[in-house]
Amino acid sequence: MKGFREFLLRGNVVDLAVAVVIGGAFGAVVKELVSDFLTPLIGIPGSLDLTAEKFTVRGADFRWGAFVNAVITFVLIAAAIYFVVVVPMTRLNRMRSKTAIATTRPCPYCVSDIPVAASRCAFCTSEVTPS
Repeated sequence: MKGFREFLLRGNVVDLAVAVVIGGAFGAVVKELVSDFLTPLIGIPGSLDLTAEKFTVRGADFRWGAFVNAVITFVLIAAAIYFVVVVPMTRLNRMRSKTAIATTRPCPYCVSDIPVAASRCAFCTSEVTPS
């Protein structure tokens, strides 16, 4: 029981549980964004229902309309995720990395990372000029 308790209280399990819950809620938001805003915007009205379209071969129904509908929904959801989440986060990360102050620099002799204010390399013990 102690091992199970330690497993549950590890940070990874809690982070994963939070991610699943947030992911489910975010999935609902993205689905509504696609169905209520993007689908009407590109001109696929609600009257066009492909899910009923099918063809029959030797008594087996192949619902091609449901597949096409699922592909269209997938592409719209992927586009929404890309333009609403990925692009802004990429820009934010770029802005954050530009404003970050460097705390290390490479040693000119062994190319190891040393603190900016160091006067001697901790790896090769060469004297370096402090920045």
